[in-house]
Amino acid sequence: MQTPAHAALGDLLSYAGAEPLPPGTLVRVPLGKREVLGVVWNEPVSLVGAEPDMTLKPVGAALDALAPLGEGWRDLVAFAARYYQRSIGEIALAALPPQLRDLSTAQLARRLKRKSAAGPVAQTAESSNPVALSAEQTAVLARIEEGTGTFLLAGSTGSGKTEVYLRCVADLLAREPGAQALVMVPEINLTPQLEARFKARFGEEAVVSLHSGMTNPQRLASWLAAHSGAARIVLGTRMAVFASIPALKLIVVDEEHDPSYKQQEGARYSARDLAVWRGQREKARVILGSATPSLESWHQSRPAEGEDPGGRYVRLAMPSRIGAGELPAVRLVDMNLQPPKTVISGALLDAIGQRIARGEQSMIFLNRRGYAPVLACGDCGWKSECPHCSAYRVFHKIDRTLRCHHCGFTERVPRACPACGNPDIAPVGRGTERLEEHLAELFSSVKRPDGSAVRIARIDADSTKKQGALESQLAAVHAGEVDVLVGTQMIAKGHDFRRITLVAAVNPDGALFSSDFRAPERLFSLLMQSAGRAGRDAAYLAAQGATAEMWIQTHHAQHPLFMALRRHDYTAFAAQQLDERRAAGMPPFAFQALLRADAREQSVAQGFLNTAADQAESLPGADVVTRYPAVPLAIQRVANVERAQMLIESPSRAALQKLLAAWQPLLHELRRTPQGKGVIRWLIDVDPHSI
Repeated sequence: MQTPAHAALGDLLSYAGAEPLPPGTLVRVPLGKREVLGVVWNEPVSLVGAEPDMTLKPVGAALDALAPLGEGWRDLVAFAARYYQRSIGEIALAALPPQLRDLSTAQLARRLKRKSAAGPVAQTAESSNPVALSAEQTAVLARIEEGTGTFLLAGSTGSGKTEVYLRCVADLLAREPGAQALVMVPEINLTPQLEARFKARFGEEAVVSLHSGMTNPQRLASWLAAHSGAARIVLGTRMAVFASIPALKLIVVDEEHDPSYKQQEGARYSARDLAVWRGQREKARVILGSATPSLESWHQSRPAEGEDPGGRYVRLAMPSRIGAGELPAVRLVDMNLQPPKTVISGALLDAIGQRIARGEQSMIFLNRRGYAPVLACGDCGWKSECPHCSAYRVFHKIDRTLRCHHCGFTERVPRACPACGNPDIAPVGRGTERLEEHLAELFSSVKRPDGSAVRIARIDADSTKKQGALESQLAAVHAGEVDVLVGTQMIAKGHDFRRITLVAAVNPDGALFSSDFRAPERLFSLLMQSAGRAGRDAAYLAAQGATAEMWIQTHHAQHPLFMALRRHDYTAFAAQQLDERRAAGMPPFAFQALLRADAREQSVAQGFLNTAADQAESLPGADVVTRYPAVPLAIQRVANVERAQMLIESPSRAALQKLLAAWQPLLHELRRTPQGKGVIRWLIDVDPHSI
């Protein structure tokens, strides 16, 4: 049943039943004064001969109209709980649709009866007009067909990876009509376009989606269709990895490198890694696809060489684009040679202007939303700090607010400096709102080929809050109603914009010298993905007489990362990064976890962590697990809560897991001692993505 991760209740609770219930049955059981949803986990045990004073609370009701959750699903949940140091109940119940917790046995039975009356299980048939395959796609499909296990599909942007996924699903369903497939994408905004392609190919009834943007009734309907086998294809974000899919034979993880696959709240699991584990457990093929694979997956797909037996994955390559021009030429603008405070260099402005004159589109990428990251007073030095966090509130000009992007605290912009009364407080730095405004000013006198004004649009988390806003904005871009598109990383991933011939990153330098060792990998991936939005339609380029370009404005034009990007050479970049990580003993050559603690005072949080580290000295595996001193997080205070963390590292995954498992009861006990007083919460993050 669902209990807090650190409630110390234990994973399994015992109840008395009037009759044996098979494992996987959903039940309602009493817990304290509440009745909660639970899952029968093990085979029932007879109470005959039990201790006379052993009394168990009875099961309230069994939701036996629903088929029990399968053994494979329960094994997945148990593994995730064990590996990510959470409770089975937390993982299991979070994986089920929220509405399932509220339905009575009778309500669920009625819903299932309505679904069965609506029609039989969908029988899929591929449409008769799939596109012609390239030689690379054909070779990749043949290799997948003849092999088993996990495949890493390293295909450049526009190489036709989605068509490979579609063909793999079609081949599976033709071979095994009762089989099911799971296709995962990193973000909700990529689901609709993929869903449209799959439904066009396999029919409406065969495909369902699962993601957090759906209403509770929608999620329940999709989950029931997958659980019953009515849906042959399940599309979803990271949560879909836990869907009950009894006949699962194929798993696709698109954009497998994306950090969004790592959950950052509650149970901090990696959906990509669980997909690989689930594939092994279910004997299902797994395809990990990306133009810029994660370094972990790239390392796991290395070929055998000398004494190195190679990785566990099979590496497949599709370097050529289909129906698209060559990968865009990368142009670096050295901002050290530009006048001070230049936002858009003259050469880039001219290049964008040429695109506007020819009726083409440009995309300008800045990974910082809002108008400006800080509002400041030039007289006294006041800055728009958040009173609840160790961070600045971002200035949003569109609604004249100062908004903290960490705790959500929002206030109207003051008329004058709150500290000295100076009326001339000004924005410092630049976000997408301000960049949009700046471009509108720069192109205010420029006309499109039809004589109308230049149209500039912005897509970021702020502009797409309203229901349907993202879809309508993307439709406008596809229809050619936008000349210059400004946005954050939302526009860099997965979108198939046919008329964009120029992509520009105006300020990407921040990640070059980050303390986070994964920052260069994320930057290279983001820039490669951004570049892939340009020149995706070769026929359009030819008709326009245009070439696709990726512009990067930087103060470090000779940096090795930009040199590799210029050649579109992911292999060289990955080799250099892996050499650095091997020398430093970083993942994938070591394994990490974070122990985090939150408290009202930083000293309390760090004290709890350091005491915990001392207690771990005698635990199994401690001799090969390094525990670093506790430190504050980069943003150490959020919503008036101080946050601290301790890095734990080992060259042995088994040793790290053994220590973490043995540490759990000590941490529970420590929380109840004077050293734990004042600690609001603690958690373990296994395989953290940011440190």
